[in-house]
Amino acid sequence: MRKITFFLVWTLIMSGFNQQLIQAQGSRWQQSISYQMSIDMDVRANQYQGQQTIAYSNHSPDTLHKVFFHLYYNAFQPNSMMDERSRTIADPDRRVGDRISNLGPDEIGYMSVKGMHMNGNKVSMEEVGTILEVTLPEPILPNSTVIFDTEFEAQVPLQVRRAGRDNAEGVRYSMAQWYPKMANYDEQGWHANPYIGREFYGTFGDFDVKITIDKDYVLGGTGYLQNANEIGHGYEAAGETVRRTEASKLTWHFYAPQVHDFMWAADPDFTHDKIDMENGITIHHLYIKNSKTEENWSQLKEYTPRAMEFFSENYGQYPYQQYSVIQGGDGGMEYPMSTLITGHRSLGSLVGVMVHELAHSWFQGVLGSNESLYPWMDEGFTTFASNRCMAAIFSEEPSGYPQRGAYVSYERLAKSGLEEPMSTHADHFHTNTAYGAAAYSKGALFLSQMGYIIGEEVRDQAMLNYWDQWKFRQPNANDITRVIEKASGLELDWFKEYWVYTTKTIDYAITGVEEANGKTKITLQRKGLMPMPIDLLVTHEDGHQESIYLPLTMMRGEKAEEEGFAKRTHTQKWPWTHRTTEILLDKPLSGVKSISIDPSQRLADINREDNEWVKE
Repeated sequence: MRKITFFLVWTLIMSGFNQQLIQAQGSRWQQSISYQMSIDMDVRANQYQGQQTIAYSNHSPDTLHKVFFHLYYNAFQPNSMMDERSRTIADPDRRVGDRISNLGPDEIGYMSVKGMHMNGNKVSMEEVGTILEVTLPEPILPNSTVIFDTEFEAQVPLQVRRAGRDNAEGVRYSMAQWYPKMANYDEQGWHANPYIGREFYGTFGDFDVKITIDKDYVLGGTGYLQNANEIGHGYEAAGETVRRTEASKLTWHFYAPQVHDFMWAADPDFTHDKIDMENGITIHHLYIKNSKTEENWSQLKEYTPRAMEFFSENYGQYPYQQYSVIQGGDGGMEYPMSTLITGHRSLGSLVGVMVHELAHSWFQGVLGSNESLYPWMDEGFTTFASNRCMAAIFSEEPSGYPQRGAYVSYERLAKSGLEEPMSTHADHFHTNTAYGAAAYSKGALFLSQMGYIIGEEVRDQAMLNYWDQWKFRQPNANDITRVIEKASGLELDWFKEYWVYTTKTIDYAITGVEEANGKTKITLQRKGLMPMPIDLLVTHEDGHQESIYLPLTMMRGEKAEEEGFAKRTHTQKWPWTHRTTEILLDKPLSGVKSISIDPSQRLADINREDNEWVKE
């Protein structure tokens, strides 16, 4: 009777969300899921027992005979795929290295599903590392919803990477990737990637989570606390009476709607600071107050709301009513409605990491692209947005272009011989160096180069359009390109193909400036293999300047003149097949002082030494 009742209740709860999802996505379908979970935590053994009930809706046109679950904690065992990869890659993550191979029995992580039923019928399971392969007793038909009932147990690993217990700063629990998480199924099929330390991809849905733990622990993370008047610890409303029981444990009840993951953290010594913004969003900061944190975390309360306002204004309104910044983990890692960051930092570092992880709430948390296939659509766009935010809220007088660091990192990668296409699966980059520079730096330059090609105002409007059209819909590389094409009226598939799928580089040069029958002839050369439109600035001896614009023929149009640039006097299309082109100015060479390619320095040209001609 309980299963039937639960099925009906969850079907009704999900129906509104599912209907919105179907209406929003048109011909694109997505699966949807609702988790109801409860765990009982043993803080002395660092283990927990859990129950999980899942309502899973198959919106695909396919009949599913198997499903897959991630068991992330199994990565933290000697000889796991994460361990092997960390010990054998040429440039290991210093936070991991050989640490997993040295974990003892009470330090390893594990997650084991003890039993699972689908619609009351037992399934067949095989645990393969960090993936549970489940053969179903009956297929899941298109447009149907099924119920999975699961019992599981787990041990929290000593903190190595992202999740775990007792991190370097003394935080007891950083509980990320802590439950059996159903792998996502989309138009490309199942994405049951083993966990070796890279990125995540999940199905949007609702999480109803109950965590029973010793009553002196303070918790925070994803979701809205449902029983604040029982818990206290700063969560209760002003004037509300906290009604605690005499039991040795408390059960924290959280609910998180329309998210694709759930993280929580816990420590008996957490200080909980709460900021209520005027727009109704509540910011939570949880940290262990001491001489290394007190001053800077107190000041952080000023910057987190400012960053929230910046991102909402420039990339779309944050759709939830709270966000939590929590000390924990091993650096900075984003999760829906929350982040884990290490806290022993200077103010600049603390703000910088917070800003970066908060920006993920847009590109990873809500847009939710497949980070394994398109890590640059999350890490890169997040880097771009957080660079702009830091310049806006932290620097009193921002100097230089906010993306300058991304240019330097990309140029170093392009010249290193290590570069791989951005389309490489995140887990399969040959080096961490190549992955990091491609996902973060070259990914950020995707948007920076788009600003150069179509104009920054148009690019910025396109990003708001992107949010409006694709939030909660998990866009791919073609989707973002099409949004920008529609905003600009230009054809841009060529840029995506070059920038994402190849390692061809941009390199242009001024190779000749000479007098030609009383006129000035300028010769430009494309030395790199990637074509781009060119902005050329001519400065005359009398001080006035003019812009010459060379759009690529295959753009099928041109960008509008940008504010703050010299007036455009000449436009000349440049076919990509022609490695050189000539421009004839109806002015004598004697009146020309200098000529420069890309005066804004937004073009990702890997050799700028030949981009300028100056009269001697």
